[in-house]
Amino acid sequence: MTISKITKRVATGALLAASLALSAGTAMASEGYGDCPLTGQKGTASITPAVPGQFTVIINLPAVGQFNGDTPETIKDGFEFCMAVNIAHRLGLDKVKLVNASFDSIVAGQNREFDIALALISVTEPRKKVVDFSMPYASSDYGIAAKAGSTLNEETIKTSHMGTQAGTTMIPFLQETLKVAQVDVFDDTGSMFTAAAAGKVDAVMTDLGIVLGQVANSNGKLVTLGKYSTGGQTAGIYQKGSSNNPVIDKVMEELKADGTLKQLEKAYLLESFGGVSPDDVPAWKQ
Repeated sequence: MTISKITKRVATGALLAASLALSAGTAMASEGYGDCPLTGQKGTASITPAVPGQFTVIINLPAVGQFNGDTPETIKDGFEFCMAVNIAHRLGLDKVKLVNASFDSIVAGQNREFDIALALISVTEPRKKVVDFSMPYASSDYGIAAKAGSTLNEETIKTSHMGTQAGTTMIPFLQETLKVAQVDVFDDTGSMFTAAAAGKVDAVMTDLGIVLGQVANSNGKLVTLGKYSTGGQTAGIYQKGSSNNPVIDKVMEELKADGTLKQLEKAYLLESFGGVSPDDVPAWKQ
């Protein structure tokens, strides 16, 4: 079992979702939508989905807090999942289909027959050449996680042995900005955090939200050391040039404007972070 495996669903998650639904005057999701609370009216917009009758979402697991489950079939809630569910609801689509893919294939635009990809993806100019980005919905600070007891700090990181994931913006950040002594690149999130917990690398770097979720889920094997504030933005990815893109963007803008995204953040992210706010993580200087 990798360190990323979710062994149980925290009961408070369902209570939070139920509370959110009641306080916002919303309905709880039906089958095909997991346990997500729904806001707004069904079918206020429409697209021609990549696969008829469903909203197809490319994801990259594990993603604790964003997509809570070990496989696409077991995911019932999480911030990005419930955002996708609410998009589908307002598009009048009764089913959300999740498809797991490697992160580097997502940002390289190699996937087909999907409506949006959600994987805490940083917006960059090179990526814009092969994919279209949705409206940004989060910041993209970089977090550093290490084996419990680590003494790594912002002064010693440059001489350390770091790990990160293939296809991410953390690779050039570690190699060119920080000029870290050694960088290992892992194919997937799970193996990267497993290596950190085993002490095979001094620490790993990825999106701060992923770091906080994995640390909280590690049963004390991992700790969050710090973060780098990049000023970057996180967005979904669309197939380049699709006529659906502006329609989905408008729905996402509505979810932001009416408070749905903020409510989902409170319901799923702080819980999955073990109560640790991203604002509480020490900011390291580059």
